[in-house]
Amino acid sequence: MPEIVSEGCALHVEVEGPADAPAVMFSNSLGTDLTMWDPQVAPFTRHFRVVRYDRRGHGRSGVTPGPYSIAQLGRDALAVMDGLGLDTVHWVGLSMGGMVGQWLGANAPQRLRKLVLSNTTSVMPDKQPWHDRIATVRAGGLAAIADKVMGIWFTQDFRETDPAAVEKIRAVFLKTPVDGYVANCEAVRDMDLRDLLEKIAVPTFVVAGRFDQSTPIEANDFIRRRVPGAQLTILDAAHISNIEQAAAFNTEVLGFLMS
Repeated sequence: MPEIVSEGCALHVEVEGPADAPAVMFSNSLGTDLTMWDPQVAPFTRHFRVVRYDRRGHGRSGVTPGPYSIAQLGRDALAVMDGLGLDTVHWVGLSMGGMVGQWLGANAPQRLRKLVLSNTTSVMPDKQPWHDRIATVRAGGLAAIADKVMGIWFTQDFRETDPAAVEKIRAVFLKTPVDGYVANCEAVRDMDLRDLLEKIAVPTFVVAGRFDQSTPIEANDFIRRRVPGAQLTILDAAHISNIEQAAAFNTEVLGFLMS
């Protein structure tokens, strides 16, 4: 699979599905890699060319010195599109991927067909938890917060009924490079995308999790109310809704993209 260099960082990219189909580009949450989207590959490749990539500082992509910014990560996404020769894509971003999607929707709308913003927010008004998280990870690695994060990412019911799915995500989380994770935490901590929302000029679909503690319904509805014409759906999931409610996520997002 291709490796695309953006601003001094090699980005790992995987492409599946028909070469002549419209492209859907998936963007992950903080602390995951492109395998987060495994439940989407089969249903989406029936209709689309699926592009997945590891964000700078994650997975098999490079780790450059931080802090990073959402704008920098948005330029990385555009570099992936350019490297693959894609003039336009549908964008599906969850959590941090949705933050990058907001930046793209306002700054590069000509590159997007439709925009899906899942389990995300435009600002982190309380910075202290991010200062604390960064200090904890620098001192003890990702293992110091892994159990707490899994408890936030998935409901207790899902953790009990599908522990294998949770363990798969936990293993990826633990392998995330500390320096890359911290640099991305700094990007999330410092962002404020609220003034960009009214500038998003592409059809937008917002997906919220009913039990999401990280980016609650109110944060997602804030985006819906400020992006012109945006729609909102709520899934019975916590933060990583594309895994916890994969069938519902696929149905809702495919329905939007193909409408």
